[in-house]
Amino acid sequence: MITSTSNPQIKQVVNLQAKGKVRSELGLFVVEGRKMVEEVPESLCRKVFVSESYLESQKNRNFFDKFQVETVPDVVFRHMSDTKTPQGILAVVQQQKYMLEDLMTGGPVLVLEGIQDPGNLGTMLRTGEGAGIAGILADRQTVDRYNPKVVRSTMGSLYRVPYVVSEDLRESVKTLKKRGFSVYAAHLKGTENYTDIRYPKASAYLIGNEGNGLTDETAQLADTYVRIPMEGRVESLNAAVAAALLMYEWHRQQA
Repeated sequence: MITSTSNPQIKQVVNLQAKGKVRSELGLFVVEGRKMVEEVPESLCRKVFVSESYLESQKNRNFFDKFQVETVPDVVFRHMSDTKTPQGILAVVQQQKYMLEDLMTGGPVLVLEGIQDPGNLGTMLRTGEGAGIAGILADRQTVDRYNPKVVRSTMGSLYRVPYVVSEDLRESVKTLKKRGFSVYAAHLKGTENYTDIRYPKASAYLIGNEGNGLTDETAQLADTYVRIPMEGRVESLNAAVAAALLMYEWHRQQA
């Protein structure tokens, strides 16, 4: 049993929780909670840590037959956890790597520029899985998908939705277009209602930063600007909500 917060393994978990640079360098990230650990693909799970109190239940003990488990005192686990009320179980997981080609499976692609809110990104991953998207293409300015807040809000979809980080988002969008994708931008200048367009199977939806929207250069790559009708004095929707409407309209049309 590890009993010290200065143990190298404990320090690594703490750094993975707090620092995107460390996550990137090591190719690892941390998930917390029984559901998130339970859904980790076995090939990607590097180690599971549990608190002493978590192991008091026989039900919890039986859960760990397939994992390498390290038990730590509750005080040490609280030091490792990113949450105020730790569930007593977390895992160190190998990151998954995807290429742009992995997104070209015929389904829609969600293209993200400068998304900053972890909750928004996590919601897009979770909603995207539900809507049947091929995956997500994001720029480097978008929040790290392995940020603990993003990971929690995906509720496991993180493991299953292909995700590509592009060094040059516009060039990647141009590649999608060359491969037959129709590109749509959720934009305030949109003149066509998003429900009035017939979306092909190979569609790509551009979603911009929460405060500033899409840059002009990226928006200009769209074949069509679409609008989501607004009542009252609302000018735009939350980025994740707008993305959900577009993805599920595509899903509805494919049914």
